[in-house]
Amino acid sequence: MSLNEEVEVLRKIPLFSRIEPSKLKLLAFTSERVIFKRGDVLFRQGDMGDAAYILIEGDAEVLVNSSRGEIRVARLGANDIVGEIAILVDIPRTATVRAETDLVTLRISKELFFRLITEFPQIAVEIMRELAHRLEATTEQLRIAMTERG
Repeated sequence: MSLNEEVEVLRKIPLFSRIEPSKLKLLAFTSERVIFKRGDVLFRQGDMGDAAYILIEGDAEVLVNSSRGEIRVARLGANDIVGEIAILVDIPRTATVRAETDLVTLRISKELFFRLITEFPQIAVEIMRELAHRLEATTEQLRIAMTERG
């Protein structure tokens, strides 16, 4: 995939959709392309966060540890971003992410991620929206689980 193709991928992601193409080209150029094989782990729950990943091709699953073993809580696909929570708040990873298929990603280091937020406040707003959406979905799942338990 060429640099221009990576820029087009980034433009499809809501976090980056309002950033001018020249800045996206810089992001694509400074990001690291990382390929994972099916079954490979991007990161594990409890690891310290050092990067976020943008999925370009393929699918991944988000798993959390429980008393009954790992539970799949989400499925990710092309244009999704994962891992940003742990680098935003300096906490251990809240979940394990594993490649469900062969996976092509762009790895954005913590330093680059914070530079982006500083230079483009709109990204911070989009991150807040995404995190609020995830919290709402998690709360709904919890409500359903608690209702089903009786």
